[in-house]
Amino acid sequence: MTKSERFTSIRKHLYSTTYSSVHAIATAVGASLATVRRDLQELEQAGVIIREHGGASISESVEIEVAFEQRVQHNLLAKRVIADAAYREILPHSSIFLDAGTTVYQLARRIRLEPFPVNIFSNCISVAQEFSNIDGVSVTLLGGRVRPENASMVGSIAEQTLDQLWFDHLFLGCGAIADDGCIYGVDADESRLNQKMLTRASKKHLLVDSSKFGRHLTYRVAELGDDINLFTDSNLDALWSEKLEEKGVHVTIVYLPAANEDKLDATQ
Repeated sequence: MTKSERFTSIRKHLYSTTYSSVHAIATAVGASLATVRRDLQELEQAGVIIREHGGASISESVEIEVAFEQRVQHNLLAKRVIADAAYREILPHSSIFLDAGTTVYQLARRIRLEPFPVNIFSNCISVAQEFSNIDGVSVTLLGGRVRPENASMVGSIAEQTLDQLWFDHLFLGCGAIADDGCIYGVDADESRLNQKMLTRASKKHLLVDSSKFGRHLTYRVAELGDDINLFTDSNLDALWSEKLEEKGVHVTIVYLPAANEDKLDATQ
């Protein structure tokens, strides 16, 4: 395994475990303790991880994203129940935009499970691939520059294309909702495209699991307000519920089922 491959493996491991000891990291990546300690020192200097006594954790403010496939699995149950609630908002023959967020990706998979005639636009390659050969579903993938970290299309071509389109519904994900009540992202181009999306839809839905609240990333997308319908899970902190209510955000709380429950419940 090359040094670059070890760095990637360490980032993925720490993302999935939150915190890990040096010994556990060495076992996960198949490297010696001495090698892992040197790698952790370099990753900390780059701002990617935070070294703690006997181990390390991923840096929340890091601007190097974990691979899309890895992030899809994080808080997967919450993402799926949120997607199930959002699915009910879509009417047949409507025009919708699905962005490149991993919770929105679960909405794409939910539509695929019970498809109906709908016009889907997206800047996410993985979303578009979900609808190959699905009768009645029309899919348009925006052009632009490929951003491999998020399997997405970004840049001026994607932005110019959006200027020519209008959608009944936008379904948007995000990397963080900071304490100032604003949506933030990790990439400048992706965040700018998200800003554009918010100006091109009649109804705007934000799909975000509770782990994203109170986090901080680099690029501001928009401030939450009464024009946004927010879907999240029942692990949302009560203080955040109050803050969202004060800002006039329409919030749908989707309850996470217990292991023995078969039905999903949503309240507004």
